[in-house]
Amino acid sequence: MPPTVQRFEQTIGGQPYAIEVRPVVGNRWRACLVRSAGVPTALMPFYGATPRAALEALVTWLSHAHGIEADSL
Repeated sequence: MPPTVQRFEQTIGGQPYAIEVRPVVGNRWRACLVRSAGVPTALMPFYGATPRAALEALVTWLSHAHGIEADSL
C-alpha cells in the first residue's frame, strides 16, 4: 500500500505554496514544498509527530522568512 500523502495549499506573504505531508517512519511525518515540473526546491523538509505538526513547522518557517507572523491553521 503506498504511503498516505496529504496536500495543502497555503498563501504566505502573498505567495501561494503547495505543501505535501507524508509519513516517514513510525510516528513521524515530513512536510515539504511540492516541486513544479522542472523547478527544484532547495528548502529542507520539516518533521513532526503528526501531519498537522509537520505542516505548521513549515508554514511557521516560511512566515518568518517572509517577515510575518504565521496565521493559525
